[in-house]
Amino acid sequence: MRVSKSFVSLLAAVLAAPAMASPAHAPAGWASAMQVTAAGGHLYGNPNAKVKLVEYISYTCPHCAHFEEQSTAPLWQKYLPTGNVSVEVRHLVRDPIDMTAAALANCGPADKFLGNHTMFLSQQARWIQPLVNASDAQRKRWEGGTVPQRMKAIATDFGFYPMMQGRGYTRAQVDACLTNGAMLKRLASETQGADKLGIDATPGLMVDGTPLAGTYDWPTLEPQLQVRL
Repeated sequence: MRVSKSFVSLLAAVLAAPAMASPAHAPAGWASAMQVTAAGGHLYGNPNAKVKLVEYISYTCPHCAHFEEQSTAPLWQKYLPTGNVSVEVRHLVRDPIDMTAAALANCGPADKFLGNHTMFLSQQARWIQPLVNASDAQRKRWEGGTVPQRMKAIATDFGFYPMMQGRGYTRAQVDACLTNGAMLKRLASETQGADKLGIDATPGLMVDGTPLAGTYDWPTLEPQLQVRL
């Protein structure tokens, strides 16, 4: 799905700050190896893999939820263990609800990200319902006030607090992530990076630095990985 141009102004207000790369894990067990990249993404597998897949994901994009459902098992069970393919998850933030979910997916230690990320995509069909049936008062809370005020309202109305509690977070920890300026800057930076690459729809997929036009699902992507191996 395409990013809302009306949201660009909010992203511009959250200036970018680069993230420090963390060291790669040992070669044994590439499927469980993870590092945070200088671009702010979470890279899984061998960082020196022959084929490097980058996914730009939005949590309010139904196509992203579908892609996650299709791609997780083959990537982690077939491709990453060989060390020949890596996958880096980055964010293309489309709207304030997406920003809130992305902030919470990145909440806490980096090794919590994958579980949080999977939760938001796999449960999307359930938690996204307020987008359909929200009252005018709720929508005003999502669109008015400071960014932290909006995000806390969204977290309440979309049930993110109990979801994060199920992942072991307290309400205070969730609120701390929703008001973490450095994190919001990083998410904005990742979105701006996608724009510079010409990626304006999600899932935005890139292999070896080249955006894949017209590729939004696993059956279309997999042959393009195989031909590069």
